[in-house]
Amino acid sequence: MPHLLPAIQGRVAAFLREEEGAQVVEYSLIVAVVSIAIVAALKGVVTDTSFTGFIGRIKTCLLGTSCV
Repeated sequence: MPHLLPAIQGRVAAFLREEEGAQVVEYSLIVAVVSIAIVAALKGVVTDTSFTGFIGRIKTCLLGTSCV
């Protein structure tokens, strides 16, 4: 019984030091922020047509139909 508490403390400390899953969260947040910045920048650049129309033109180009 006296060895149980130090063993639990050691396992909890090791769990708290683990950083492997944090990298995935950090990369996901970076991708989200960059995506939002790109959309905001494109929204400001596209003035002649609606943003939805612009995205639709990109979609048709990527699908291989006519690109204008």
